[in-house]
Amino acid sequence: MSKLGNFVWGIADQLRGVYKPHQYGGVILPFTILRRLDCILEPTRDEVRALADKYSGGALDVKVKQKTKLGFYNTSAFDFDLLLKEPEGLRANLMEYITSFSANIDVFERFKFENELATLDEKNRLYLIASEFAEVDLHPDTVPNAEMGDLFEFLIFKFAEASNEEAGEHYTPRDAIRLMVDLLFAEANEALLEPGTIRSIYDPTAGTGGMLSVAEERLLERNPDARLRLYGQEINDQSYAICKSDMLAKGQDAGNIRLGDTLSDDQFWDRTFDYCMSNPPFRKMSVCCGRFCCCGTTRRRLPLEAVLGAAA
Repeated sequence: MSKLGNFVWGIADQLRGVYKPHQYGGVILPFTILRRLDCILEPTRDEVRALADKYSGGALDVKVKQKTKLGFYNTSAFDFDLLLKEPEGLRANLMEYITSFSANIDVFERFKFENELATLDEKNRLYLIASEFAEVDLHPDTVPNAEMGDLFEFLIFKFAEASNEEAGEHYTPRDAIRLMVDLLFAEANEALLEPGTIRSIYDPTAGTGGMLSVAEERLLERNPDARLRLYGQEINDQSYAICKSDMLAKGQDAGNIRLGDTLSDDQFWDRTFDYCMSNPPFRKMSVCCGRFCCCGTTRRRLPLEAVLGAAA
């Protein structure tokens, strides 16, 4: 991985003794995306604050997008530099900063980041971690979307590697995904090579977003002028937060990543997609929705529609 990846991963060393290795991701991943967003918003920060003095709610959303061309914003008076100038109030000020993001930035809530900040503050690690992230310039001019996506994928892999969770529950090996994607794209290979190609892909059990990311990567390898719109739904809060953060990091429309149970609460019931791929957690599928039964060691063959919902 790049020097940047090793630097960010190295920050996790400051968590030794406070967290177990498989817990590092709950701190490093949200801090990484927070720093990325902070850098993106820096050039337009004053303009957004001025607009926030005049507008609110939906009107503010529209005005900010017109002015900055960005799909998110933050109205806080703080940025990373100002936060670090008040060490004693860092935890409270960080929370104020995080809650000042536009409503579509919900990843910090799903990471349960407030709890992590409390732990870091209690163990005298908060200022240390925040100051190290402040040294990293993650603005797109310095770290392009593709490189940022690589960084996030690297971090996701490292934390998945350190976790003892059941293999494949939230993370699918990348070599397996590449094979799936190549098979998926094989039939329409010629069409995918046409200039200006736009396609959509949906993962109803998105996990941390690996299938979506690899699909985009493989298409761009074949056709750099192509565009793959990524859609996904995930039931696990942290996996959803990681997936959505990955989309934010790469400049994708993060609003296309939804939280919820695909089988009982399909967030894309009215949409169709060019491609659909998934690695459902068959052994842990819910029985509460009453549409199927697949739990414990009992396995049943399910129709594709039952597994993938309206997208099949």
